[in-house]
Amino acid sequence: MANTALEEDTLQADPSQAGDPAQKPFDQEAMNTRVLENIPVTISVEVGRAVIKISDLLRLTQGSVVELDRIAGEPLDLLINNVVVAQGEVVLVNDRYGIRLTRVVSAAQRIKNL
Repeated sequence: MANTALEEDTLQADPSQAGDPAQKPFDQEAMNTRVLENIPVTISVEVGRAVIKISDLLRLTQGSVVELDRIAGEPLDLLINNVVVAQGEVVLVNDRYGIRLTRVVSAAQRIKNL
């Protein structure tokens, strides 16, 4: 009989069982969101790419020009952890470079590319 009374007290102390509106039950989804929000990611902007031979690479000096695969004025790629998530154009913000997004890859496509 004493065990039954102890079990009843335990159930009433559990806010998810007691029905007290002031006490919210543990929200697993909110916790997962908070954990994900604190994961660091690397953001980079890709101007273009080039493939060159090692012999040409060794000849590069200050002032050398490497031709990239993009046309001037073409949007730049915004990558997060090496996955393209958006495209944009270069802007200047307080003497620093920035990127104004002109196209964002859909969430479904971003998840597919992971």
